[in-house]
Amino acid sequence: MSEQAADDVDDRRRSIGARRNPDTERAILDAAEAIMAEEGIARFSIEAVAKRARAGKPTIYKWWPDKTKLLLDVYHRQKPASVHMDTGTVEGDVFAFLTGVFAHWGDTGAGQVFRFVVAEAQRDEAAAESLRAYSAERRLQSGQIFQRGIDRGELAADVNVGLCADMLAGFIWQRLLTGRIERDPAQLRQTARQMVRGLLA
Repeated sequence: MSEQAADDVDDRRRSIGARRNPDTERAILDAAEAIMAEEGIARFSIEAVAKRARAGKPTIYKWWPDKTKLLLDVYHRQKPASVHMDTGTVEGDVFAFLTGVFAHWGDTGAGQVFRFVVAEAQRDEAAAESLRAYSAERRLQSGQIFQRGIDRGELAADVNVGLCADMLAGFIWQRLLTGRIERDPAQLRQTARQMVRGLLA
């Protein structure tokens, strides 16, 4: 299909105003996810996504200004719900988070995607901004683990939940970027225990 034909298809899908058309958004994300699964990061491009989704490149760039932002949405879309479980204790929640993230990175192409995003952010300011925005959202989400602990009276009231989330992210990023994804449950339980122990009320 020519680019003009793709744009014509996109025009039929486009919703009124700036609001995203859910069908077009889903088609783009489905196409991006399929390309990643079938061809890997090296063959991933906005052009390839547009062709597969039968969507116009202008629409993709309007919603995802750079490739990194689109990759992060694909990455987050694949993340299992078990990563953010409420187990009833902070240590249990941290263990569930570590187990879920490392399984996700080790069993799918998600670890490769995230490594690429971090690498791109070191050389491209648009990629860096996309990573910062994504990380800020995830920081709030991970911080809920520790906020629940405060609310239960399990953690001291003056614990900084954002800093705790940064410590958690720092550990998993360091392991990913140095090729040491941890899968041993005993080691993950020990990590969770040592992370939480100093925060106890």
